[in-house]
Amino acid sequence: MKIRLAAPLQSDSIVDGEGIRTVIWTQGCPHNCKGCHNPETHDFNGGVLVDIEEIKKELNTLEFQDGITLSGGDPFMQPEACLEIALHAKKLGLNVWSYTGFTFDQLRVLSKTKPVIMDLLKNIDVLIDGKFILEEKSYECKYRGSKNQRIIDVQSSLEEGRVVELDKYIEKEETFNQELLFI
Repeated sequence: MKIRLAAPLQSDSIVDGEGIRTVIWTQGCPHNCKGCHNPETHDFNGGVLVDIEEIKKELNTLEFQDGITLSGGDPFMQPEACLEIALHAKKLGLNVWSYTGFTFDQLRVLSKTKPVIMDLLKNIDVLIDGKFILEEKSYECKYRGSKNQRIIDVQSSLEEGRVVELDKYIEKEETFNQELLFI
């Protein structure tokens, strides 16, 4: 099986999920978000075709990585190949994060006609979902580009039948205590 990648695997990333990660940059994205920081990954005919076995061999050699991140492009446009990579990462004891322009609910609907999407979701620990919206761009958002995007605990969400966000990544508004002014 082959996968279309936008770039070689990138190890030692500290911005594409929690811990030290290896990022797999998939090629092809239907969302074309205005302001996307990876517009070169949108073309479905761009990038290079890589055999999944080569990616597995490269994952086998990794050291000091906490997990992998499926990014792109949109990994859910190549769910069969991404599933095989995620399964291999799990065998190696790595956690799996994924970015997508689809929402979690959209993926659940799409999985009705394409079950491999659900199979992939079942092997993802954390999903950052939703299109990047330039008007909601924020440098305050941890691991995401715009405030509309969510950081989802996929396994809890599947178990509970609703989106379960990881609270530790949600920015808390600090409130100013007026009473402190009078001390």
